[in-house]
Amino acid sequence: MKPIFGRGPSLQLRLFLAILLSASLMLADNRLSAFADVRYFLNSAIAPLQYAANLPRELLDGLNGQMSSHKQLLAENKALKRDLLMMKSNVLLLDQLQQENQRLRNLLGSPFVRGERKMIAEVMAVDSDSYSYQVMIDKGRVDGVYEGQPVINDKGIVGQVSYVGAHNSRVLLLIDPNNAIPVQVVRNDIRVIATGIGKSDEIQLEHVPSSTDIRVGDLLVSSGLGGRYPEGYPVARVTEFSFDNKRPFAQIMAKPTVQFDRLRYLLLVWPTPRENMSETPAAETSAVSGAVSTLGSTAEAKSATSENTVSAEQKKPTNEVTHVN
Repeated sequence: MKPIFGRGPSLQLRLFLAILLSASLMLADNRLSAFADVRYFLNSAIAPLQYAANLPRELLDGLNGQMSSHKQLLAENKALKRDLLMMKSNVLLLDQLQQENQRLRNLLGSPFVRGERKMIAEVMAVDSDSYSYQVMIDKGRVDGVYEGQPVINDKGIVGQVSYVGAHNSRVLLLIDPNNAIPVQVVRNDIRVIATGIGKSDEIQLEHVPSSTDIRVGDLLVSSGLGGRYPEGYPVARVTEFSFDNKRPFAQIMAKPTVQFDRLRYLLLVWPTPRENMSETPAAETSAVSGAVSTLGSTAEAKSATSENTVSAEQKKPTNEVTHVN
């Protein structure tokens, strides 16, 4: 009797074909970005679900704020006013220091100018993968976010944008093993590379000779090299410096200034291009150089005039009469 259903390929052959197809699709997506548009549309489709999943937390935060006692709110308001007054006084001094720093940089011909544009973003979700340290934020392509954009908070550098959707984006944190940032020591301006090691409270400085002048407690800030991260933002503080004579490089560990297990609100930064900001300092530097040259010429002229006057007085004949008693 002939069976109703024909016998298909064996299970081993089906498994081999499935593995081959999966490997081909992953290779095509990784090398050729063949499914970038598909991933973009799928991410846009599930964005409403992510916002819906985040809605209960926002409602609970709102209810918690409304149920706070009147006395507690008054105390918080008083403390915030006091902190605001202190911050305003610091801002006044900061503005003066920034202007003085800018004048000094103009004299030196440095193109560094601080003028970034920033946007507040909120963390929607945290990646649960133990081998990947990323967070999802509520800003996307419609807000002007781009891949590789630096992300900071009130403590320092957080990471960079690794994927941009229509209404949300993923941020690759600084502690991820696939992330690296050029930093410099504030004390002596030594430049090194810091990389994540998969720990929320520790990063590593790579390929640093044991003779390098780095000490425990040194503050590391972003150096601005590479053009990815803006210059001057805190990154970490050195906590360990050890070396072995059998190894060419020292083992240096640092603690990030950002608390990555407590991320809530972030700042997206649009750095100002150096080439657009370097024209004014260069022009001002030329003007200063011209002024200095003019002052120098005037001083030389005055010096020459003084010398000629002194010489003329020395050569002038003396008409004094000596009386002898």
